[in-house]
Amino acid sequence: MITKARHAVRQSLTSLSPGDHVLVAVSGGADSLLLAHCLNLEGAKDSLRISAVVIDHQLQERSGEIAEQTKNRLHKMGISAVEVIKVDVLKKDGLEADARSARYLALAASAEKLKANAIFLGHNQDDLAESVLLGLTQGAGTKSLAGMATQSGLYIRPFLSLTREEIIAACNEAEIVYWSDPHNDDERFTRVKIRKQILPLMESQLGPGIKEALARSARIFREDSDALETLTEEIFATISNPESIDVELLERLPAALRKRVIRRALALLGATRLSAEQLDWVDALISQWHGQGAVALPAGVTARRESGRLALSQE
Repeated sequence: MITKARHAVRQSLTSLSPGDHVLVAVSGGADSLLLAHCLNLEGAKDSLRISAVVIDHQLQERSGEIAEQTKNRLHKMGISAVEVIKVDVLKKDGLEADARSARYLALAASAEKLKANAIFLGHNQDDLAESVLLGLTQGAGTKSLAGMATQSGLYIRPFLSLTREEIIAACNEAEIVYWSDPHNDDERFTRVKIRKQILPLMESQLGPGIKEALARSARIFREDSDALETLTEEIFATISNPESIDVELLERLPAALRKRVIRRALALLGATRLSAEQLDWVDALISQWHGQGAVALPAGVTARRESGRLALSQE
């Protein structure tokens, strides 16, 4: 199994050049330690400079100790450049989402400081399948159902084709000692309920292969979402003033493209956290116009239809 893991990492290096500086995010769990191990071995063939970042979320009593243990394990692997970064998780959108936001901010800052060409993350196929189910329960659109991309900007996830079981097997084969986060077994978290209850139930009732099918669906959603985003960019480039968009232009667009154009225009004014319902209210100014009034949105943004244009403003 270690051969499969190394092959996945080797394939992910094709976009990099010899001598590039890469960052690997390591929690101390099986996924990220295996990734660091494989990246260290495969990266050496391309003379990559490898640094590791251990994020200490400070959410558990022994988090500092675990971070230091992880740092020592990375040193033993041969990765000498390791930084432990403590982050403060601001409680706003739920513990999982807030920890994720703090983690990605820290990783982005570290990559900028080190001038890293890529950030490697250890998400696996099970994580991808769980993301699809989680998105379905929240009524998410194509972009969210696409889950995590193998490569998105600086971020590279080589293990999306490996199951969690395969990663554990590879760790055992390579004699990698890893830490098991108790939060991963805490069923107060929706994602853990999906992992521990929903997916096993689906596989017991519908047969094996559910996780693989969900991951395959995520890849299809990703392709569709990427195509729609490309078309959205082309359309948006023709709009001279995103705060005053010609209604006739928007009326000619299919709903999927029209809503993406509207969402992008609203995001420029700061309304980045829109629900599907709020977006539908704005879209109704185009698709179901009957003289309705302005629509109030997050970040003090207002949308109204006036003089044949969709007018967006911020207080």
